[in-house]
Amino acid sequence: MLLGRVFQWSGRKSEQASRRDNVSIRSDRVVLREKKKSDIPDDYKWRSDPELAELDATRPLSISYKDFERLSGDEISYPSSRSKRLSVDTLDGQHIGNVMFYDIDLRSGQAELGIMIGEKDYWSRGYGTETVGLLLDHMFEEYPFNRVYLHTLVWNHRAQKSFHRAGFRDIAPVRKSGRDFIKMEIWRHEWEAMRTIEARNHNSNDINSSVNSNPPS
Repeated sequence: MLLGRVFQWSGRKSEQASRRDNVSIRSDRVVLREKKKSDIPDDYKWRSDPELAELDATRPLSISYKDFERLSGDEISYPSSRSKRLSVDTLDGQHIGNVMFYDIDLRSGQAELGIMIGEKDYWSRGYGTETVGLLLDHMFEEYPFNRVYLHTLVWNHRAQKSFHRAGFRDIAPVRKSGRDFIKMEIWRHEWEAMRTIEARNHNSNDINSSVNSNPPS
């Protein structure tokens, strides 16, 4: 595999389109799935929370639930081609947050990533890192992206640690809308290298487990 190559489509576009439009992927602890209208009460609660709004560099919602429900329903029924929004569930089906990639530019092969773990009981337990890693796998496997980037507030060290663990690295300080951010990114060849190392470690662990379970007589 040539690292740093420009991603080439493998054909079977209908299958790829289906995997993009009907996302349901899981890791050991989380499931990423399509947004549905039953998510709207959670989304309204989270986006009305001042602490979550501050972490998201925005303001709490000021519109009524009825208006939010109508707008969210329209977004679910008529999704934009410039963004993809997904829900984050635990394996037992609890909706704990949302993740998205947006400003999709297939011509230049890049998009911006965003995440919110709205259920605070799941903070600092690795769910954010696992969610970001799972989304990156989906983005690089199903889209012709060569680069994924994000912005996180300079004081949000917990988020920065999570993104670093998922493979992102700092690029530059950025000031937007009166706030200071750190811009972070990961390139396709960096993601491929991480997955290669993980596969080698997994295979090594499998071999060691096999040897230990079959000691010499």
